[in-house]
Amino acid sequence: QVQLVESGGGLVQPGGSLRLSCAASGSIFRARAMAWYRQAPGKQRDLVAIITSGSIIHYADSVKGRFTISRDNAKNTVYLQMNSLKPEDTAVYYCNVDMIVGNYWGQGTQVTVSS
Repeated sequence: QVQLVESGGGLVQPGGSLRLSCAASGSIFRARAMAWYRQAPGKQRDLVAIITSGSIIHYADSVKGRFTISRDNAKNTVYLQMNSLKPEDTAVYYCNVDMIVGNYWGQGTQVTVSS
């Protein structure tokens, strides 16, 4: 069983930056992929960014050039650096880890972009 804890969310003005962290209780070294999703009120949960075990990275078109996903296997942590934030980035952000033994979600962290 892997437990994920997200942190780093908050309120930020448009154009600002935040860095989200997702700390895993166990080793993520063998994770097939780690990803960030987001869900705005009344909308479905959408993929934001994903990084595979082979370090292949994919971003949603809406965040390309602004967000960066990275992982630190030594710290069992995946990050999402978010720059040039826009009001439409407002959502609950969820961490996801896909492993052979299962697929795991964090509890989510709220990101609000507003002036």
